[in-house]
Amino acid sequence: MGRPSAKERKPYNLDALLDVAVRVFLERGYDGSSLDQVARAAGITKASIYYHVRSKEELLLRGVSRAFDALYAVLGEPEAKNGPASDRLRYVIRRAAEVIIGNLPEAALLLRVRGNTQVERRILERRRELDHMVSEVFVNAQNEGAIRADIDARLATRLVFGMLNSITEWYRLGGAMSATAIADAAMKIALQGLAAPNGNSAEKRHG
Repeated sequence: MGRPSAKERKPYNLDALLDVAVRVFLERGYDGSSLDQVARAAGITKASIYYHVRSKEELLLRGVSRAFDALYAVLGEPEAKNGPASDRLRYVIRRAAEVIIGNLPEAALLLRVRGNTQVERRILERRRELDHMVSEVFVNAQNEGAIRADIDARLATRLVFGMLNSITEWYRLGGAMSATAIADAAMKIALQGLAAPNGNSAEKRHG
């Protein structure tokens, strides 16, 4: 099957190209993907890709940066910067869940980066930087006495984001639950646990 003619090719821009690249990287794995495969999936020539980016590495970086930029933006929002640390922590967890749901393919791709190339190592470093920024919010909430202080803040950050990141494995757009409902549930589980709010646990009922 030959290359599509100019009339048959779909119109595209950088955002559309990134949509395709992220999909191809998820389906084939980043290491197993090539620019030729991205070009075929986009219905354009490989040369056309170079009009927008210089390499496959740049496609990866720009793709995962969609999720990164949105997560970093959360930390810059007024509700994440002002007020009691406990309120800021609730806000960050809830908004992070919403961002992950709103950027499912990019978030899923981000979690598959393993550091095999220089650009992947840059991405992992950015992930560590984000973890550090969020863990500072945990520390502040611990210092306020709002959350338990006997768990290391960095560990707590990783465990909470592990729960949030798992959303990429099971959530499907158009599902029964809204992004807001899932984000709110994630925040409650992270900071309040699963115990009944009135304290009537199963142990008490059956004790």
